[in-house]
Amino acid sequence: MSISVTFRPTANIEQYNEVMKQLEAAGMGKPAGRQLHVCSGAAERITIFEMWDSQAAFDAFGEYLMPILDAVEIDPGIPAIAPVNNVIP
Repeated sequence: MSISVTFRPTANIEQYNEVMKQLEAAGMGKPAGRQLHVCSGAAERITIFEMWDSQAAFDAFGEYLMPILDAVEIDPGIPAIAPVNNVIP
């Protein structure tokens, strides 16, 4: 079952861009199991919304993401995770 994950990290757009750059360099810019990634909000405080194939796929990605967030000094906060019931493109 697909899940949605919403984060409100303590990050600005520059920090976000650095994380994306490091993920790409590590070969994790498009991780297996991630269906959608959206970054929105003001440059000073962003929101991340993602859809994943499963909790297991999301957890596996976290093993790559968390050390990068630590290095860039971002607290991801506690993600809101919920099952996906419907998607309308």
